[in-house]
Amino acid sequence: MTLGPFPTARTPLRLALAGTLALAACARDAESASDGGRSTILPALMPQGGTNADAKPPEVPFSASTPRLQPSVVRTWAHDTTAYTQGLLFHEGRVFESTGLEGRSRIRELDTATLAPRRQVALPASDFGEGIAAVGARLYQLTWKGGLGRVYDIATLAPVDSFHYEGEGWGLASNGRLLYMSDGSSEIRVIDPDGFRELRRFRVTEAGRRVWALNELEWVRGELWANVYETTFIARIDPATGQVTGWVDLAGLSSRFTASQRNAIDAGGGVANGIAFDSTAGTLLVTGKLWPRVFQLAWPPEAAMPRSGGNRIR
Repeated sequence: MTLGPFPTARTPLRLALAGTLALAACARDAESASDGGRSTILPALMPQGGTNADAKPPEVPFSASTPRLQPSVVRTWAHDTTAYTQGLLFHEGRVFESTGLEGRSRIRELDTATLAPRRQVALPASDFGEGIAAVGARLYQLTWKGGLGRVYDIATLAPVDSFHYEGEGWGLASNGRLLYMSDGSSEIRVIDPDGFRELRRFRVTEAGRRVWALNELEWVRGELWANVYETTFIARIDPATGQVTGWVDLAGLSSRFTASQRNAIDAGGGVANGIAFDSTAGTLLVTGKLWPRVFQLAWPPEAAMPRSGGNRIR
C-alpha cells in the first residue's frame, strides 16, 4: 500500500529487497528461540531507523489448527471518513473514539443512536492520538511516538492528568481494574493505572511463533482482542498465557464498501482498526481507519471459517 494523502499517517513502508525478505523469514523461524529486544519488532522485519509500523505484517494465521471465525453483520452505521480510528470503546452505555494523525487527532464521545460525534477534544497539533481505555471515571489515551499519554474526566472529556511511558503507544484496553497496552510489537504491557506503572509484560504467540503488529485492543469477557495491523484479522488472546486461541477475520466487510470507498480507504492507509464490546448488552462493534461504516457483529461470533476461500460476511 502506498503512502496516501496523509504524509504523517502510520502507514508501513514496503520492504523491497529480496534479501531483506529472506532474512525476515529466517528471523521468524528462529523467533521462538530468541527474545530479541524489548517491545521491538525483529530487526530483520524493519527498515533501519523505522518504527514498529514500518515492519512487514505477520502472515497470520500461522497454524491451520487455530479456529477462524466468520462473524455475521447485525447492523451498520455511517462513520466519519476523516476519522483515522485508533481506539473504539464502550463504557457504561456510552461510546468513545480516539483518532490519529498529527493535527487531526481527537478524543470524542459518539451518540449512542447514530454513532455521530456528540462532543470532542482536539489534541495538540504535534500529537498522534492512539488507543483509549477507561478505568472508573478516567479515560486514558496513548499517543504514538511521544511517550506521552493523557487522562480525561470521562464525564466531561476535560483533561485532568498525563503520564509517560517508553517506546511507542498503539492500543489500550482495560479489564475494569488494570490497563493492557500494545506498542506494535508482539508484547503486551500490563499497567497499573495509578501512576501508569508497568506490572509485567507477556508475549503473544500462535503455535509457538510471535504475533507482532498488535494494534487496537479490547477486553472481551476474559479475552484480550487485538487488531493485527494491516491485516483483516483480530487475534483472540488468552491474557494469562499470551496464546492466540482463535481469529476473527474481517475480510468480508470490504464487500460492504463501494469501489470508490475502497480506493479512498486504501489510498489513506485505512486498515481495519477499532473494537468495542459492551459486556452488559453483548454488543460488538468494529470499524477501521477512514472507514465509511461501523459494523455491529453478531455475538457470540458464528461458526469457524474454512482456512481458505469463502471469506465473506454472511
